[in-house]
Amino acid sequence: MRNKAKNMGLQIKDFLEIFYFPFLKKYINNETYLYAATGGANTAFDILLYFIFYHNVLHKEIVDFGFIALSPHIAAFVFVFPITFLTGFLLAKYVTFTASVLRGSKQLIRYAISVGGSILLNYLLLKLFVEYFNIYPTPSKMITTIFVVIYSFLVQKFFTFKTGKNQLKKAE
Repeated sequence: MRNKAKNMGLQIKDFLEIFYFPFLKKYINNETYLYAATGGANTAFDILLYFIFYHNVLHKEIVDFGFIALSPHIAAFVFVFPITFLTGFLLAKYVTFTASVLRGSKQLIRYAISVGGSILLNYLLLKLFVEYFNIYPTPSKMITTIFVVIYSFLVQKFFTFKTGKNQLKKAE
């Protein structure tokens, strides 16, 4: 299974290299480019799933579990999250941060911690934009995503996969 994931990661990298134009190489390193490409794809996937769940699965209605009721914009986030958690981790591990020397289990635990921060940030910002600023849910999700992406990149580079410190040592 791990070899299949590594091979698929290499195939994705090879595909993405087609779009890593020489002028881009002057401004962003390979790891940052791969993060932007895979993170961008996963983010687009997240927003698409969020839209589908909010409009077509939940039909913009409150989800009542009996012990808690979730507003549709929060419920859509809750249902989409496990899917994009998995795809995000696999893309980060096998495509973007392949230089990491940390064991996979440690990466997964750290990824879960970093994503916990992303969840909290997502929740707070969605509540703020939808309920206090009265912005529609899908644009609110898109605005929220900008803040979460910046947070995620920094945490993954310097904590989850620890490739940032490795790069600094190589530069010395």
